Amino acid sequence: MAKENCIISLQGVNKIFDGVTVVDDFNLDITKGEFVTFLGPSGCGKTTTLRMIAGFETPTSGKILLNGEDITRIPPHKRPINTVFQRYALFPYLDVYDNVAFGLKLKKIPYETTNRKGEKVTKYRHLTRDEICDQVMRALKIIDLEDLKNRDISTLSGGQQQRVAIARAIVNKPAILLLDEPLGALDLKMRKEMQLELKEMHKKLGITFIYVTHDQEEALTMSDTIVVMKSGEIQQVGTPTDIYNEPVNAYVANFIGESNIYNATMVGKLKVKFLNKVFDCVDDFPLNEKVDVVVRPEDVEMTPIKKEPKATDLVGKVATKVFKGVHYEYILMVGKSEVVAQSTKDYELDSLVSIEIAPENIQIMKKELTKNVYPEAYLDNKNRLVISDATFDVDVTQLLKGSKVDDGDYLVLGDQKYDLDDADVIAEIGLDKIEILDGYDRGNANGVIISTIYKGDHYQVMIRTDEEEDFIVDTQDTWNEGDQVSVVVKPKDISIVLKGDIKKYAVEN
Repeated sequence: MAKENCIISLQGVNKIFDGVTVVDDFNLDITKGEFVTFLGPSGCGKTTTLRMIAGFETPTSGKILLNGEDITRIPPHKRPINTVFQRYALFPYLDVYDNVAFGLKLKKIPYETTNRKGEKVTKYRHLTRDEICDQVMRALKIIDLEDLKNRDISTLSGGQQQRVAIARAIVNKPAILLLDEPLGALDLKMRKEMQLELKEMHKKLGITFIYVTHDQEEALTMSDTIVVMKSGEIQQVGTPTDIYNEPVNAYVANFIGESNIYNATMVGKLKVKFLNKVFDCVDDFPLNEKVDVVVRPEDVEMTPIKKEPKATDLVGKVATKVFKGVHYEYILMVGKSEVVAQSTKDYELDSLVSIEIAPENIQIMKKELTKNVYPEAYLDNKNRLVISDATFDVDVTQLLKGSKVDDGDYLVLGDQKYDLDDADVIAEIGLDKIEILDGYDRGNANGVIISTIYKGDHYQVMIRTDEEEDFIVDTQDTWNEGDQVSVVVKPKDISIVLKGDIKKYAVEN
């Protein structure tokens, strides 16, 4: 259902370039006067979407409606929409006033008159000099540059040039203003100042702003509504507060603000296990379901441990500490897992702290289960992959293109050797790359089947080890809950990525 007072509506919009889909089934309604931001990484389709709204690109399929009328194939100059680009495209040979006035001098406005037959007819005329002056000065006043109307463009700062570009766009009184990363060319201090100024301009003008950026801070600072995009698709639409506090998946959580994101398992009613500890939570998911858990750094509560920790404590060791002005940012090590935390209290490096997380601060999201991911894996002194208490042969040369392993188990590239003993890695194994064998001690790991679900053309089986590590397997075979099995994975089917820089594992020659 369309929003009330909707000005622009994108309905099933797709865009394909050379067989590649860059915008996929895009559906969005934008209200009059709203400040909407398309947020996402480079290549996610946000600028292409903006260009389709402007009319510079035509959708491969789908419709774009303006005030309920289809404008999908109407050319840009016939749309009441103006665009401000990252490159301002100002005329260097014109001063500020004439840059802003340029479009008005070309513009024609309708007026009614009576012909010789006494019939009313519509004709078009150019704006008068006084009309142009009035509109230009009004636009320059909004951007606080009326005193610089006679200045050459080349003498203006980047921020001033950006304001002139905005004035040139708003002087035509568009119904919608599109802004394609307009602050990208500014330095950090100027960009922060312009974020606030743009928000203030939006309030003064009262028109619809559609803004494109990959900068999460810009989106959170200025927007009424944020549209988070990934690979041409909308991931989530909501207010900055909703997007930050209630992300719908790990991608959104990771893109908006700093986050601790963990693989987790539901182990009971409103009980979730991660960091090898069971936490109370407020989100209800089925028993044994694999989920993603997000915890914001500011929601990690730390208490110093002065004596022996309790058996029930989740203990972290302060590994790094950075002063951020109003708080310290810490990285706490819980075993091999990292927990990013913020606190106004000063904790010593290498000190131990007890970690608590309130149930309402644990955001649980359905996992996009396409493969097994093990972010806490590591390599042993024989270059074997260790996941929990299970070991797997793995090809470590994938960590460094062109490398090989010598007789001493060192990874070698040219004259440089690397000792990967205890190196932290993220391991991935496809759901269809795990073989299940009946009985224990026949493979890399032992476990018990705790769930089996028929997916239409195969079964999805969850195997849990004694160390409570899970392996999800897509298989054609039928297994029963409670079966004791072994897990086998071939080295070629395991992908690993090194955490951190490989240089720290370099061996001095």
